[in-house]
Amino acid sequence: MKIAMGNDHSAVEMKREIREYLEAKGYEVVDFGTNETASCDYPVYGEKVGRAVAAGEADLGILICGTGVGISLAANKVKGIRACVCSEPYSAKLSRMHNNTNILAFGARVVGAELAKMIVDAWIEAEFEGGRHQRRVDMIMDIEGR
Repeated sequence: MKIAMGNDHSAVEMKREIREYLEAKGYEVVDFGTNETASCDYPVYGEKVGRAVAAGEADLGILICGTGVGISLAANKVKGIRACVCSEPYSAKLSRMHNNTNILAFGARVVGAELAKMIVDAWIEAEFEGGRHQRRVDMIMDIEGR
């Protein structure tokens, strides 16, 4: 599985740690940056990862900024993206099972590295259940098309 990752200046170290964690588990990680701690604009990286996932260049995406909110909002502007911000594993798991999310976001200023790893594991390991949930995901995607 190929995972696209992106972040802003507040999450350089967190991204490095999560990237190494994922690679140790055998995932291929594509790093869209930033790797600089100088202030930068999170929408740039949210869009880059969103476009990579939407184009099929990556199976899933992970975004990290201070809270996860801004960078996920940027990704969600890309057609076909369903990004969610999660600060605990349960919501991450259910977001995949019920909403078929394709990008996970979290905040480097909100969760620590070990909790972030648990969130990532819960999200990646969950599978979309389809059924009644597919109808609802289709409804969300219909909104995007209007």
